[in-house]
Amino acid sequence: MGSRGLQGPLSTRRSSFALGYLPSVARIGVLASGSGTILRAMLARELPIAVVLVDRPCGATEIAGEAGVPVEIVERRDFSGAFDRVAYTEQVVEALARHDLDLLAMAGFGTILEKPIHDAYPDQIVNTHPALLPAFKGWHAVPDALEYGVKVTGCTVHIARLEVDEGPILAQEAVPVLADDSVESLHERIKEVERRIYPEVLLALAAAIDSGAQH
Repeated sequence: MGSRGLQGPLSTRRSSFALGYLPSVARIGVLASGSGTILRAMLARELPIAVVLVDRPCGATEIAGEAGVPVEIVERRDFSGAFDRVAYTEQVVEALARHDLDLLAMAGFGTILEKPIHDAYPDQIVNTHPALLPAFKGWHAVPDALEYGVKVTGCTVHIARLEVDEGPILAQEAVPVLADDSVESLHERIKEVERRIYPEVLLALAAAIDSGAQH
């Protein structure tokens, strides 16, 4: 996807990819597994979050409860090589289907999901990744960037595809790598960007879709 620079102080770059075929984004489902800081940032921007789904008890569960957002727990108990990823994904889809969702936002969800969720929500799943995709795909993007010795990494918001860390890029913002950075310090600065641009992208998508539906 081609991208263009935004006007203003941010170094964010966004593509022209739009989800204009959707009638609205009135109900968003958030999938989370961790502390819930991305979820908190989304709630602060008053995004229409209808449900939070988690694969384990975590901080996101508490944040959703504080905000009065319903929580679905589809707990993953099997972490062996025999884990039935398709069957688990079908359970997730079943739980989400109860909430009549227009868009899904992955917010640090710890389980890679299989084809059934993409069949149920085609081009309706947004994800974020702590690198400037297509560089440094996978779970170890931050340590990989440090090990490779890059001077700049960043954050990417993109439409999720079945292949991990693939899909059209919606926004990217660069984060410099400092000489004394550790994995933790670099990751935290990337998260600061992520917590800002991810809600902005979701808000922009909702506005673009609502605008398109009026024509």
